[in-house]
Amino acid sequence: MQKFLLQGLLRRALTEPAPIPNATSIAELGYTLGRTARQKLGRSLSIREVDAGSCNGCELEIHALNNAYYDLERFGLRFVASPRHADVLLVTGPVTKNMREALERTYAATPDPKWVIAVGDCAFDGGIYCESYACVGGVAKVVPVDLHIRGCPPDPTTLLKGLIAFVETMS
Repeated sequence: MQKFLLQGLLRRALTEPAPIPNATSIAELGYTLGRTARQKLGRSLSIREVDAGSCNGCELEIHALNNAYYDLERFGLRFVASPRHADVLLVTGPVTKNMREALERTYAATPDPKWVIAVGDCAFDGGIYCESYACVGGVAKVVPVDLHIRGCPPDPTTLLKGLIAFVETMS
């Protein structure tokens, strides 16, 4: 036991280096997204994230939007805990049979106008899980999807660009 404790104390940390600082481009993306959302909706955009059965890779990237580096809330966009307060459902993963009803109920609980964004390759068509007995398929097989953001997983910058493209086209 002492051997493992000492090894853990003497080794370097096993973390990735921080992203190359490009704060101006991130800030520009965020301000564009916030401004466009206020122009189209008259208020900020509220997002409810739904994991329909993913491996959590996409969730890690989505949660990075709230960390100190990206800080999505400074642009007026926020994640909400209830679908009743959401404008957008951000759905990740292939829809599993056990999550199908939960996703349908979440969609029904979201007030109109509502939009659905499928995040990641698995949400698009089931990804590597599409042949699984426990998988229904992509999000579009359960609820109508307004935008797909591809990637496995898409990085936070890609998510911001996808949200901007979506908000610009919303009516």
